[in-house]
Amino acid sequence: MPTFRTQEGVTLHFEESGEGAPVLLLHGLGSSGSDWEGVAPRLSAHHRLLIPDARGHGRSDKPAGAYGVALFARDIAALCDGLGLSSVHIVGLSMGGMMGFQLAVDRPDLVRSLVVINSGPDMVPRTLRQRFAYLTRLLALRALGPQGLAKIVAKKLFPKPEQESLRRQAVERLGSNAPDVYLRATKGLLGWSVLARLKDVACPVLVLHSERDYTPQAQKQAYVDLLAKARLQVLTDSGHAAPVDQPGQVVEAVEGFLREVEGPSRDALHTG
Repeated sequence: MPTFRTQEGVTLHFEESGEGAPVLLLHGLGSSGSDWEGVAPRLSAHHRLLIPDARGHGRSDKPAGAYGVALFARDIAALCDGLGLSSVHIVGLSMGGMMGFQLAVDRPDLVRSLVVINSGPDMVPRTLRQRFAYLTRLLALRALGPQGLAKIVAKKLFPKPEQESLRRQAVERLGSNAPDVYLRATKGLLGWSVLARLKDVACPVLVLHSERDYTPQAQKQAYVDLLAKARLQVLTDSGHAAPVDQPGQVVEAVEGFLREVEGPSRDALHTG
């Protein structure tokens, strides 16, 4: 597994496969590049995939101090710069989608296109229900630890009887987080927003919404309407962790979108 060391001395682990235009797959909170196990083999057929573990996650370093979306995104930009990458397609799940938005506004030179899966451009609670949900998650994490919270989250992510193996996998992976690190990462998302900067996002954007996601389709459509070149697509029979429970639908949506963005140049590359 390759590694990259930032100027701050933080080592990021990442997976790499395939050849072609670069595609960056960014995982969700408390997870790792393993989010993309069901997606990567097919996407790597026509693209160079890079799948990093964010700071504080997976096999990457977990330094002391506050975490946040801007910091995570800055690490990823440094990784791309260090590898000499430009004009990168970014696909982000949940927290990874937030990182994608941050990169799109901070480093438009780096982002060729953006796919956002069950995420949005802010994490600012605006209703009592939202504030209660965020507070409940923080309290559960403090009281139950990552293992206890993972059992609750896994049931919401994979509620069907036939998804028992996915629930066990989620408990194992989310539950393996160090309590302090997971708490700092969670707190680092709350209050984050680039909503006011969406007008600066110039790249094409595809927003994927799962039917059983935590946030409603209308909420995602509202910010899609603020973007210059964006559309929303629904993933059927899917929950928040779409690349895990519906990898086929995710691959088809992403591949179709990338074909549109790359246009005839991609066809010429693979037939010439």
